[in-house]
Amino acid sequence: MDGRNRSDIESGLKVKVVLKKDQRSGSLTEGIIKDILTNSSFHPHGIKVRLESGDVGRVKEIFD
Repeated sequence: MDGRNRSDIESGLKVKVVLKKDQRSGSLTEGIIKDILTNSSFHPHGIKVRLESGDVGRVKEIFD
């Protein structure tokens, strides 16, 4: 799962996100989802979430 469908995302999931400051480099940050910030059911660049650490980014990978 690549994190572009909101139905695949829920609080408590372990994911890798790309932060706004890392969009050029593409480096990923790992964390646990606290809040889902995107309202639409699909986003081509990934659903925007807030991690428990407070970081905000778009989901690129979801761990099983």
